[in-house]
Amino acid sequence: MLQLQDKKKKLFFYLLLLILLGTQISKNQNNNKNFTVKVNHIEVFGLSNENNRKVSENLNSLLLHNIFFIKRDYFEEILKKNNLIESFYIQKFYPNKIKVNIKKTNFLATTNQNNKKFYIGSNGKLIPIENTVNFNKKLPFVFSKNNYAEFVKLKKIIDKSDFQFKEIDSFYYFPSNRWDLKTNNGLLIKLPQKNLLEALQFAHKVKLNEKIKENKIIDLRISNHMITYNE
Repeated sequence: MLQLQDKKKKLFFYLLLLILLGTQISKNQNNNKNFTVKVNHIEVFGLSNENNRKVSENLNSLLLHNIFFIKRDYFEEILKKNNLIESFYIQKFYPNKIKVNIKKTNFLATTNQNNKKFYIGSNGKLIPIENTVNFNKKLPFVFSKNNYAEFVKLKKIIDKSDFQFKEIDSFYYFPSNRWDLKTNNGLLIKLPQKNLLEALQFAHKVKLNEKIKENKIIDLRISNHMITYNE
């Protein structure tokens, strides 16, 4: 019986609070002619000032929409067109302001497309090098016309292995969905189509072996077999 009375008291309290809040909002609406639940300001963070401005301009089409009805899908449709963006997080500040926090894609490698140079982002997309500033880190080169998402997958596997990504000078993709990689020391490693982690672990051990340091090629394409030779 006592629990029932407590529940009734809590329910009465919440109803009273709701009425008071509703009354206060109504007063604010009457006292402030500028009160609106339509979005009138969108702030963008995470990229350079210039790129933040460009993204903000692209989002202008969402201005004056009711903040309660703007969904993530609306932002997704616009932001997915920007190859610099890895992911984003939206914060709504009622009644009329939105902040968009962007995680910039990491530059993993470089490549060429139609005689133009691009970075390959960790999102698997291409970013024109001329569109970026103040980035001077040396990155490996990827010889491939497509399948950059496959390269990102390969990078994740390399990061799980003892093989150091910074040791690699270049990658070569083949239509059979297979990769070769060349180290900074000129060692070419021919990887198999499957079991890449095991192959990379094995390649790491082999390249440290003094007995084969004269060899320039490690061929791991055949399962459970290794062939080493010079060019």
